[in-house]
Amino acid sequence: MFENIYSDIISPDVNLVGAIVKLLLSMALGAVIGMERRRKGQIAGLRTFALISMGATLAMLISIYIPQEYLGLKNGDPGRIAAQVVSGVGFLGAGAIIQMKASVRGLTTAAGIWMTACIGLAVGAGMYMISIIATLLIIFILVNIERIEQRHNFLWESKIIRVKVHEIIDDIQPLRDILLTNDVHISDEFMKYDYVEQLTIVNFMVRSKSNVNVPAMFSEIKEKSNAASITITNEMNM
Repeated sequence: MFENIYSDIISPDVNLVGAIVKLLLSMALGAVIGMERRRKGQIAGLRTFALISMGATLAMLISIYIPQEYLGLKNGDPGRIAAQVVSGVGFLGAGAIIQMKASVRGLTTAAGIWMTACIGLAVGAGMYMISIIATLLIIFILVNIERIEQRHNFLWESKIIRVKVHEIIDDIQPLRDILLTNDVHISDEFMKYDYVEQLTIVNFMVRSKSNVNVPAMFSEIKEKSNAASITITNEMNM
């Protein structure tokens, strides 16, 4: 009995027992990746990744089953349906990306969604060990590589630094110098003059590492420009 079950599981042909095992394994692998993403606060979590992986597996099973069962399609391409998964899952990845005015979030989750779909296809094709190894590698990348980046301070963040001064200032070079001195790189800058209120608002689009001493930098900006307010955010607000 167990030999028959094992034969069905490893069989290249689509059968009930093998299909159930593949769907369950695919669901488990997708859920593991989704659990890690959910732990990081991403919208796409355990259920989303499990469904993506299972859906890709089912697409692969259908892709194999059709030329297997229908004699007229015996010479058909069993990879045709599966190929559409790789491109079609892109819209899910796009939905996971949150674009702000100064930065883009969700690219890692989108890449994880695409990779999870590929894992589902691999499970559907019977590549069990490769699918498990790929899942372990994804978890390693999502967990350990991030720790390495944080430990060695490789991570750069995109921010908006907004300086509001209750006077019209013509020269903002001193502000630029302060940012550069604190290893904050300016990508772009936007200025707004309000001559009625005698107000200047400068928005710096910057990239910096997490070890920047923001309070000390703000104090220096305050001394140089007599700023009324200084804020740091992810979104532009002129």
